[in-house]
Amino acid sequence: MNRTYTAKESTIQQDWYVVDATGLPIGRLASQVAQVLRGKHKPTFTYHADCGDFVIVVNADKAVLTGNKQDELIYWHSGWPGGLKNVSRGKLMADNPERLMTKAVWGMIPKTKLGRQIIKKLKVYSGPEHPHAAQNPKPLTLVK
Repeated sequence: MNRTYTAKESTIQQDWYVVDATGLPIGRLASQVAQVLRGKHKPTFTYHADCGDFVIVVNADKAVLTGNKQDELIYWHSGWPGGLKNVSRGKLMADNPERLMTKAVWGMIPKTKLGRQIIKKLKVYSGPEHPHAAQNPKPLTLVK
């Protein structure tokens, strides 16, 4: 009788990957990065454990918004009366591309304790430089 494999903290191995976002659509990039962060690309994936890898996204300012997404608004609420705020994706891309990329990836992972633990493994930088050279990140090839 075959038993179902369940990953344990002692058996999980987490690698580091680097992705160059130049010319890639943000949504497609975010969905593939979310899968790597979650660990779904590994045969040892366990849904209730953090078995994913670290991902570094460089050149986030050179990613592209396709279609009419430049004009679409992102909403959030401060929690106070009259605290509904919004900003267009194009303006957010111009002002803070790291935040736009992080919000896109956060929308594709679970909103639980595990999801909050997973999103901490995402490192986003607007330029080509990153301070994680000591981890020897491997290049991550994405499907276009």
